[in-house]
Amino acid sequence: MSTATGPTTGISTTPSTPATPDAQDSGTPPEGPARRRAIGWPVRFAALCAVWGFSFLFIKVGTEGFNPMQFTLGRLACGALVLLAVLVVRRQRLPRSPRVWGHLAVAAFILNVLPFTLYAYAETTIPSTLAGICNATSPLWGMVLSLVALSEDRPSRRRVAGLGVGFLGVLTVLGAWQGFSGTDPAGTAMALGASLCYAIGWIYVRRTLAHVKDSPLAMTGTQLLLATLQLAVVTPLFTPLPTSFPLAPLLCLIALGTLGTGFAFVLQYGLVAEIGPTTAQMCTYFIPVLATAAGVVILDERLSWNTPVGALIVLAGAALTQSRPRRPAATS
Repeated sequence: MSTATGPTTGISTTPSTPATPDAQDSGTPPEGPARRRAIGWPVRFAALCAVWGFSFLFIKVGTEGFNPMQFTLGRLACGALVLLAVLVVRRQRLPRSPRVWGHLAVAAFILNVLPFTLYAYAETTIPSTLAGICNATSPLWGMVLSLVALSEDRPSRRRVAGLGVGFLGVLTVLGAWQGFSGTDPAGTAMALGASLCYAIGWIYVRRTLAHVKDSPLAMTGTQLLLATLQLAVVTPLFTPLPTSFPLAPLLCLIALGTLGTGFAFVLQYGLVAEIGPTTAQMCTYFIPVLATAAGVVILDERLSWNTPVGALIVLAGAALTQSRPRRPAATS
């Protein structure tokens, strides 16, 4: 998710989400033209947006039948199995360096275990629409942290303005002028905290794994495997064994794990290799729109005027924080 997509693993190639080197930097060979053209990139782009946009609906329904930690564990396990299977088919190996595994273990906690669990707990008390909009604040958190942690990435005035606009949008979504009435403070804080995790993880990965030569797919598979193991150790200590497996929540768990936490990243890498990270990252701006639509139409969640208006302001601010100054035209 993102990136910043909430439902992301953190090893992506878009600047608006936690990232590691792209396929070109990591030594991963690009996919052949025949494979890339089998399904047009607009279709795959739409599929990626849909999968990640519906992730918050899956979480909402899934946590109605399972403990949030158990739901997150199942999600991670399904995603890890998918990516490991893809690695086997493509005959790619997992990283061999103990140092890389150590950093990926930290990244797995910051970018998978913690935010996925926070979103799951958050959606027990807040609508899926609000969770999806909170996910869109990740670029804003990244902007804040870059001011402190990334001295080489000094922002322009436009990007600073985007930060202010984005957080104004958050206040609009939450109805600040009404004293935040109608929103659960703890659930909202957890959703915003999950988005913050992605920004923190992106900086950590950028500082520790920026020059690793293993393929992004192999690193993501390893990260999900480590996240699954971490949560598998913790979950039995805090939750009882499930006594039932209701069908709808179980299907949502499988769908989110296999599609949103597994196949979605395979789609993302192919899109980045084909159309570049700038265009591929536009998916980030469709996710809250689709999450809101799914919550209202399918889950019958109530939508006040300030929610879509605030979401648009958040997205406008996020877009500004990702903008770069134009390079002066070359002169002969």
